[in-house]
Amino acid sequence: MSVFMIFRIALKALGRNKMRTALTMLGMIIGVAAVITMVALGTGAQSSIDAQIQTMGTNTIQVQAGNFSQGGVRQGQGNASTLTPDDATAISQVPGVLYTAASQQTRGQMVAGNLNWNTQMEGTDIDYPLINAWQVEQGSFFTAQDVTTAAKVVVLGSIVRDQLFGPEVDPVGQTIRIQHLPFTIIGVMTSKGQSSVGEDRDDRAFTPYTTVMKKMRNITFVQRITVSAASAGEVTVVADRIASLLRVRHKIQPGDPDDFMVRTIEEMASVRKEATQTMTALLASIAGVSLLVGGIGIMNIMLVSVTERTREIGLRMAIGAKGRDVLLQFLVEAVVLSLFGGGIGIALGFGFAQGVTLWQGWPTAVTANSVAIAFGFAAATGVFFGFYPARKAAALDPIEALRFE
Repeated sequence: MSVFMIFRIALKALGRNKMRTALTMLGMIIGVAAVITMVALGTGAQSSIDAQIQTMGTNTIQVQAGNFSQGGVRQGQGNASTLTPDDATAISQVPGVLYTAASQQTRGQMVAGNLNWNTQMEGTDIDYPLINAWQVEQGSFFTAQDVTTAAKVVVLGSIVRDQLFGPEVDPVGQTIRIQHLPFTIIGVMTSKGQSSVGEDRDDRAFTPYTTVMKKMRNITFVQRITVSAASAGEVTVVADRIASLLRVRHKIQPGDPDDFMVRTIEEMASVRKEATQTMTALLASIAGVSLLVGGIGIMNIMLVSVTERTREIGLRMAIGAKGRDVLLQFLVEAVVLSLFGGGIGIALGFGFAQGVTLWQGWPTAVTANSVAIAFGFAAATGVFFGFYPARKAAALDPIEALRFE
């Protein structure tokens, strides 16, 4: 019997009871669609993290204060007073370091006319936009002279600009009050969007770190020093050099723990990527249960079909059909059910992924690998769960089959 004839008979047999065929395929449709959607969510999250890493620069190194014990009390990162502006100056002289920016954060209530907005104040240095590949949309960033003199100048994020002055308004040159101090707006940053941890980077304002230290917090230390290595290949070496330098500067004895932490962007992002991959695998496994249930449904319906078509099987075998022809016939019917259901499920998976992106704003990415795996799994499910009913049909005795009522 030709392959074309086998497929023709299979389609005709499945078309006899369209409702039952559709319900049988439903489990496969739901399973494949769920797998495609879940994997798309996980892949989109990983792509978002990769994009954030590229935006921040793969050669970025974070030096944070903290990570030491004092009087039996462990200090958290950024809360200790172990990093100073002089440390940042010394780090800038380390071979392989391209840019350096000391940082000190605080929150402030900003008032412009009759409008106000509470946001994060990022006290930083002039290299900050260069390290983060962040452009100024209006005006300019502050200068080295502003840092030296602790000038009361501020650069707004786009969200802060929109809240205090309105979208597309140019506020450069205007004066606002932050913690009751007058600040002159000298620029507005371009929109950067959310970070990989969900933080809105546009909802912040930038001012010289010396201004935050001397005029807003009255302290002499910094929370963090952001460093950009000259090349991505030197990041690990440069990070080790910085750690060695700070141990010497802070007079840390051999064997004693560091009072700082040196982290690279890749190192910090790897934890998030691993967590995302684990969650993707978990979601895909849960969705795979639907495929298993769909396969069991196919086997159940094929067993019913063998029982209903016992006389037909006996008649075909009586006029010359061989057992392998009957086996192949029912196996093809099971595979056709799986492939049709898989195809519809893939289309729905694409639709659900796009719907999640449109309605929730979550990034999704449907890859060719996920489609191939889902479609291949659907075909394999048809073969696996269709083989037993097909073998049962092929093993029927023609005489007994003809007598079946």
